[in-house]
Amino acid sequence: MPGEREGLHSRCARVPTGGSLEQADGTAWMAFFSQCMLQIAIELAQHDEVYGDMALKFLEHFLRIGAAMNRPTADGQEMWDEEDGFYYDVLRLPDGSAQRLKVRSMVGLLPLCASTVVSAAAVQKLPRLLERSRWFIARHRDLADRVAPLTPGANGRILFSLLDETKLRRVLARVLDESEFLSPAGIRSMSKAHLENPYIYRLGDAEYRVAYQPGESDTAMFGGNSNWRGPVWMPINLLLVRAIFNLYAYYGDEFKIECPTGSGNMMTLYEVGKDLARRMVSPFERNAQGQRPVFGNSDLLQQNPHWRDHLLFYEFFHGDTGAGLGASHQTGWTGVVAKLVDVLETFTAKGILEGRVR
Repeated sequence: MPGEREGLHSRCARVPTGGSLEQADGTAWMAFFSQCMLQIAIELAQHDEVYGDMALKFLEHFLRIGAAMNRPTADGQEMWDEEDGFYYDVLRLPDGSAQRLKVRSMVGLLPLCASTVVSAAAVQKLPRLLERSRWFIARHRDLADRVAPLTPGANGRILFSLLDETKLRRVLARVLDESEFLSPAGIRSMSKAHLENPYIYRLGDAEYRVAYQPGESDTAMFGGNSNWRGPVWMPINLLLVRAIFNLYAYYGDEFKIECPTGSGNMMTLYEVGKDLARRMVSPFERNAQGQRPVFGNSDLLQQNPHWRDHLLFYEFFHGDTGAGLGASHQTGWTGVVAKLVDVLETFTAKGILEGRVR
């Protein structure tokens, strides 16, 4: 499960402190699920209006989950950290106190994945759903005000997102920072900032430590698996690219962000999405030295004519070099790189804005 291995302890086990863990990634997954079900229901309702009831239900689910994720708390220990501009898990202890676990990892990026757009044309064909949705939102402004505004964007599209524009810009500033998440091969599962500054949580005589590990794990924790401690993982990267293109479909060319952070180079979200796709494809391509980063330091795979052109779809990729790691046959998820090759060839800014690319 995403989030299981980048935390302080196995999240399949009880919290060692007692109490409970409010999980930013788990909450974001449910918001994303609700968005996907809403999108499916709207599509089906184009042919059978009975699915409009399902669409309304999942709209309500998304708003309630989003409001829970972004709600302010009396102790100031909600998942969104205003100072850092990032989402974190929150540990709630039996004595009623709470503490953010300030590990900058994929946990705080998954809320960005929960970004879905619906076309104006699809909604306008469902006047009953539109009327009932407006009724629900008007009576639950406390929910709607905690997610991105449900107001029309480019070409009348509606955006369903946990992040309003201010939060989006702050999270993207970290995503696109080469000293944090942005690597030559895509988005790391943990910020490189934790290389020099590991997160440490002390409980009695025990110390729980999280550090950036771009390649193979240096401990036996989680069975020696470090793929959530720094390497690039293709499926989540694909969801991030999807979200960024969806956000472009809503914000259009007016929204620009520095990429990479600190470079002074301003990009539209379309350009950001294309840049990320290129980075994810690049480990499989030969570089200027004629080497494929995916094959790392293996002379056999890099040079031997019987091997060098037979690509392997590794489980995850080194967060600094793009070398393939883990199992070498994970076509079930790393195979999504084929979709990214298609994205680079066929996705245009005009096509996305006109709704010809989905």
